[in-house]
Amino acid sequence: MVPRGERAVSNKYLLNKFLFTVDRDPDLVERYREDPADTVAWWEAEMANQLLGCTADERTTWLRFDDQERKALVEHDHPKLFALGAHPFLTLTLFIAMFERDHQGLDYQRAYGRALARFTLPYPDIAT
Repeated sequence: MVPRGERAVSNKYLLNKFLFTVDRDPDLVERYREDPADTVAWWEAEMANQLLGCTADERTTWLRFDDQERKALVEHDHPKLFALGAHPFLTLTLFIAMFERDHQGLDYQRAYGRALARFTLPYPDIAT
């Protein structure tokens, strides 16, 4: 039995929510690229419990990253995020926005794919 307030499994919803919301705000994309630790901490404190599609006043109180999730986000570790259940298309689109400019042509996308090549079927469950 999991103690109250603890999660038995990775919070895929919260990981995907982070990736989705950051990717849709160019200022947050740049903030996450330049200062991932501060961005993750700010987002977790200010945005994690805000309900999608609702006013800022409608919030939950229990959503938070565990240490493993937070570390993977701070380190921009997309293979670890995938292993934790983050959707690969969400990491790909966000990470393209952050890192494609540092590469020629499709080099970043190819490197992204190579980093995930170690995964074999069945892939980690990405359903939320």
